[in-house]
Amino acid sequence: MIKKLLFLSFWMLSPVLLWSQSTFIPNNKDYYHLVNRYEIKNGKMSESFHSSFRTYKRKNVAAFTDSMEISSKADQFNVAYLKNDNWEWVSNHTNIPRKPFLKYFYRSKSDVYHVQNKNFDLHVNPVLYLSYGTETANSNAPYINTRGIELRAMIDEKVGFYSFIGENQARFPLYVRDNISKNRAVPHEGFWKRFETDAVDFFTIRGYVTFNPTKHIDMQFGHDNFFIGNGYRSLLLSDYAPSFTFLRINTQIWKFKYTNVYGQLTADSFGNASGTFGTGGFPNKYIALHHLSLNVGKKLNLGLFESIIFGKELNNNYELKYLNPVIFYRAIEHQNGSADNALVGLDMKWLVLPKASVYGQLILDEFHLKNLKEGQGWWGNKYGVQAGFHYIDAFAIPNLDIQGEINTVRPYTYSHGTMYNNYAHYRQPLAHPNGANFKEIVGIVRYQPIPKLSVVAKGIYNTYGADSTGTNWGGDVLKDYTTRQQDLNNDTGQGVSNTLLFLDVTLTYQMKHNIFIDVKHVIRKNESEWVVQNQNTSFTSVALRMNISKRLHDF
Repeated sequence: MIKKLLFLSFWMLSPVLLWSQSTFIPNNKDYYHLVNRYEIKNGKMSESFHSSFRTYKRKNVAAFTDSMEISSKADQFNVAYLKNDNWEWVSNHTNIPRKPFLKYFYRSKSDVYHVQNKNFDLHVNPVLYLSYGTETANSNAPYINTRGIELRAMIDEKVGFYSFIGENQARFPLYVRDNISKNRAVPHEGFWKRFETDAVDFFTIRGYVTFNPTKHIDMQFGHDNFFIGNGYRSLLLSDYAPSFTFLRINTQIWKFKYTNVYGQLTADSFGNASGTFGTGGFPNKYIALHHLSLNVGKKLNLGLFESIIFGKELNNNYELKYLNPVIFYRAIEHQNGSADNALVGLDMKWLVLPKASVYGQLILDEFHLKNLKEGQGWWGNKYGVQAGFHYIDAFAIPNLDIQGEINTVRPYTYSHGTMYNNYAHYRQPLAHPNGANFKEIVGIVRYQPIPKLSVVAKGIYNTYGADSTGTNWGGDVLKDYTTRQQDLNNDTGQGVSNTLLFLDVTLTYQMKHNIFIDVKHVIRKNESEWVVQNQNTSFTSVALRMNISKRLHDF
């Protein structure tokens, strides 16, 4: 029997020997903005990747750089950066330094240590994030102290590996600490514990293995997160919640890209203000999703999304029916007795004008047209809408990029009757960080006056409805929707009315490849009709980052 299993495994994996493989570029808003910028600048959809589902293969981004039009010095710098960061797939990179350090280190500009030959490719880099600041709302200074390592590798250009391990201690601004105490979760992270009196200690871990069983199909298994859409936010799936264990299958052929993800999520993490505790094991739930992306002509991309969240308190096994890669989950859910939480959605991106694109999303949790026409605010009409635009080299100013976006999500969207079916992972929303019951406007201006310096000014205006003690007005996706306040007369922003204004200006200077200095100033004002929820603060920080993206708490 064992021999048969080994033979079957070898037979299934043997096609790996035929097709070259690549690791993926981690989620990083600044990095992916560059890729998106040059897709808009080229005026046509990339043939290397579909921008609506992140992450992208390094190999594909490297191929995309060969088709970029370079104009300003900042563009030349950015294109060289992308090529050097993915240099194992680029023939015309400039990644060779003048002089390596101690002969073995920094033999390329982008890697502290690497090995490259026809059988093996390895890139090893340290990870560092040191940040310190001041805050008006609290005398204890915010800081971040992250140390870690990142590596990626390929064997025979057929099998890829990636690993990121970071050990963190941090004292976040007061509003983030309040969020941690309320949700018993550190934003973007999993297991955590209290450090000192008001700081936290946690690991950040991502890793996977990837290979191609055929030329047009690649498979990835590991622990990471994803982002669906072309906006700053996603109403379908975002990287706000922590990484989860998954199997991803990408099928890309002609103008289609079809992605399947099968994952295991954490339904709850037991703990208190001192941290999470897992001596008995946390309860699991599961997700299955697929996303079909189609390039229509050269300027329009359309996407169709469907996901199902399922699990049970007893006999909590993966439903084999949801492994079918092409069937509609809603139909299977009905056959199972409608116990699970199915969501469907649409997304689009249109290169509508030279140097400009528009994009959008629609998420449907439940929707009944008859009830919507009646206009009675039935609670079960649960949906969200996003609309936005990008304008690059705005007003004929090189490297001035403007983005505008609106998001709105109806009350009780993403929530369900049990923790095994809500659209959350590790007590954090899988889509927008606000959960539901909000309206939001996002404006972002990015400017790169000189190659190594970039300025990002971000403004967020958000109105949302919060819960007072013992109520459920539909904003918290973790709450059981059977505890809703009313069946009719539900409207977005109901409950305790809150208005949030978030302003962030960040200057980033790239000293060396992937070594950054950030100077950040944030003003956050939260005005509530329930006085105890009022919270105004501003904080300034300076950070040194190495091979890690900015840590963002823009909620």
